[in-house]
Amino acid sequence: MLELRDASYDELLSFHTAEYVNLVRERSISGQGFLDAGDTPAFRGIYEAAVTVVGAALNASAAIMSGQCRRAFVPIAGLHHAGRDRAAGFCVFNDCGVVIEMLRKSSGLERIAYVDIDAHHGDGVFYGFEDDPGVIFADLHEDGRYLYPGTGSSAETGKGAAAGTKLNVPMPPGSDDAAFDVVWPRVIAHLEKFAPEFIILQCGADSLEGDPITHLRYSAASHGRAARELSQFADRLGHGRVLGLGGGGYNRSNLAQAWTAVVENLL
Repeated sequence: MLELRDASYDELLSFHTAEYVNLVRERSISGQGFLDAGDTPAFRGIYEAAVTVVGAALNASAAIMSGQCRRAFVPIAGLHHAGRDRAAGFCVFNDCGVVIEMLRKSSGLERIAYVDIDAHHGDGVFYGFEDDPGVIFADLHEDGRYLYPGTGSSAETGKGAAAGTKLNVPMPPGSDDAAFDVVWPRVIAHLEKFAPEFIILQCGADSLEGDPITHLRYSAASHGRAARELSQFADRLGHGRVLGLGGGGYNRSNLAQAWTAVVENLL
C-alpha cells in the first residue's frame, strides 16, 4: 500500500486551467455555491479532498513506472467527467487526465491507453484529448440518449491527427455480460493497433445490474474480464503496466463485487 500525498498546484495545471483550479480553491474556503451548473456543489475542504484523490492516482502511476509494482488500483479515483476548465458530474479534478499528462511529462511516454467501462461516457477525458493522437481511447458506456452526459456516439473517433485513435461504443439500456462479451474484443483490437506503453482502466461499478441511476446489467465478471485481458495484453507488450481507477457506482454491494474482481484479475 502506498502513502497518500496531495497533488501539487503545478501538477493540476498539467491538465486543468489555472482559472478553474483557483475557482475550486476559493469555493473550498467559502463552502458556497457550485463548481458547475448545479451537479457539483462546493463545500469547505473540497479542494483538499480533490487533490488527495489526484495525488493517490499519481503515486500509483509513479510506482508502476518505477517498477515498484506492475499494476495498481485506486478505488476513489477515475473522476472522468471533469473538463480542463470545469467540474462536471460530481467530478472536481480529472485525475485520469492529470495522470496522462504527468506520465508524458515525467516519463516521456508517447502512447497511453485509456479504457473506460463505467456506465457513463468519460467525456472529460475524451474531449480533453480528442485531437491528441498519443491518447488511445476506448469507452463502453450506456447510450447517451438514455444517460448523462449524453455524449460518446460511435461517430466520435477523434479529430485531426487523432482521427481513428478513439473508440466509443454506446451500449443499449439492459446490456448484460453477454452484450459486453460481444463488444469487448473490439477494445482489445483497437488497442493492438497502437501498442500503448501504459494502460489506464476506469472500472466504474455503476454499469453493474442494480445500480440506482443507470440501466446496464453487467455482473462483476465483466469487470474481471476487462482487468484480466488488459493485464494479459500489457504483459504481451512487455511492460505489464495497468492502472485501475474505481470510477462511479451507487450500489455498495456492486462496488465491492466489481472492484474485488478487478483487483483479483490485476494480480
